[in-house]
Formats: sequence, C-alpha cells, structure tokens
Amino acid sequence: MIWIEVSLSITRENTAVAELALEQLGALAGTLEDDADHPLREPGPGETPLWPSVHVRGLFEAGIDRAGVSSVLQSVPGAERPGNIRWREVGDQDWERAWMERFEPMRFGDHLWIVPTGMAIPEDPANIEIRLDPGLAFGTGTHPTTALCLDWLDGQAVEGQSVVDYGCGSGILAIAAALKGAEWVDCVDTDPQALEATRDNAGRNGVEGRIRAVLPGSFESRDADLVLANILAGPLVELAPLITGCTKAGGRIVLSGLLEEQVDGVVDAYRGVCKLEEISVREGWARVVLLKNVGAT
Repeated sequence: MIWIEVSLSITRENTAVAELALEQLGALAGTLEDDADHPLREPGPGETPLWPSVHVRGLFEAGIDRAGVSSVLQSVPGAERPGNIRWREVGDQDWERAWMERFEPMRFGDHLWIVPTGMAIPEDPANIEIRLDPGLAFGTGTHPTTALCLDWLDGQAVEGQSVVDYGCGSGILAIAAALKGAEWVDCVDTDPQALEATRDNAGRNGVEGRIRAVLPGSFESRDADLVLANILAGPLVELAPLITGCTKAGGRIVLSGLLEEQVDGVVDAYRGVCKLEEISVREGWARVVLLKNVGAT
C-alpha cells in the first residue's frame, strides 16, 4: 500500500503545536528528526530533549486533501516560509522501518507502558502493557497531552467503572482504562479512520469486547464514572454540556489538549456543575481534573 508523507521544518518551541495539528488532521503516524547536526546530551530523568531545529513527518492515507493539510500546517509558527511543506509517497516497509527505529517502549506513571510489537519491558506483575504495531505514533503518548492523561490513569483505580473517551484518536486512553479493568468504554471521534484505529488497537490488546467506537451522531450518552476528553480548548468549551451530561454525579472528568493559558476559560465552562480537583502542566500543555457535583444533572 502507498502512503502519503508530509514533512516540515520548525523550531523546537513549535514542535508540540505541529504534532497536535497533524493529529487533529488525522495523521496516522509521525516522527521527529534532527533538522541539522545538533547532538543532544543524555537526558535527565523525566526530560524529553529536542534539537533546536526539528524535522516533523506525518503519515496519511492516499487521497488526503493535501491543500487542506498544507493550509493548516502553514499556520504553525515558523512553518509558513515557501517550500517548507513537502509531500512524498512512501511504501509500507519504508515507514515501518523508520517508525521502529525511533519508537521505544514508554512508561507512564509507575506501571503503565506503551510497547511496540516485538519489544519487551522489564518483568513486573504490576505492569500494564498497551501493545501497538508500527504506524500509529500519534496518540500513543508522544504528545504531552496524551502523556498527561496516561500518567493520571496509571494512578487511578478504574476496575469495574464505566468510561467515555471523547476524541479518542487511536484509542490509547480507552485501551489503558480497559486494561486497568474498566467495565466498558465508549469511544467517540469525528474521524472514521480514528475509530477504525481504535477498534484495531482494542483487538490487538484483547479488550475489543469492552470498547465501543462510534461517531458523535451515534453516541448514546450513558452515565459514566469517568470521562476523558483529550481534544482542543474550543471543543472542550463547546462540548461542556455534553461532557458533563454523560458523567455521573460524583464522577470525574479529565480534560486535556489545552494550553496552560487556556485553562481558566475552559474551567469556567464547567463551573457550577463541577468542582476543580487538579491542574497539571507539562511543556506548556495542561490537564484538568474535575469532579461533577453530587446532585448536578
């Protein structure tokens, strides 16, 4: 199968914005590379260093609207210069080899891991492994917003709980919840390709029987103990009535995909129905944890 790859060069400071833009555009995978000869020192604990100039690649299925993708990417700071956005066709094996060379097992919290097929992690009965095949790097913890959610999930007892993952992408958060014992997880996304990726990943991890992936128009709201929404600030505000409406009184809502400076505006949209429990920030991106008020509808 032939895939379409888009690439652009940007500064380190704008890498997360470019990654999130590609994810929202439906990119199936992505990699970051040194755009010049800038060696990096061994990172310290918890550090994710990047080169001063970064080459970002995103993978799409054939037939992608190149003009539409290019228009969005040109809005990324530093990406607008002529000739910066480039396209090429790549084969399955070319992409798989490049992806495997760059992706290693990642740990979130103490025991939650994302592991590429064919790789191993330290043996520990407490470890929970999410297994992925090459081709789904976006939404797998590489972006700070996803990592923030996975870190939080690692420390939560969700066994027997009901969960909604709104804006599920490749379904990583939903799969993590299911592997931790959630009774059922409803996944919602506007992108049919994301829903297909979610179903494939759920099957790969043996939790397909507890995960349902649907478009927003087919989502039947059920009272959930936990709602995860890793999307953008605008939709988080717009969807506040829906998100709170499908959360049980006393249930938790985890919001991510927003910048630190957008937190107050997003929290205001949930005020009166929810109590703010926690705000966590990483690389300029924020995670907000809310508790729905008892008696709220």
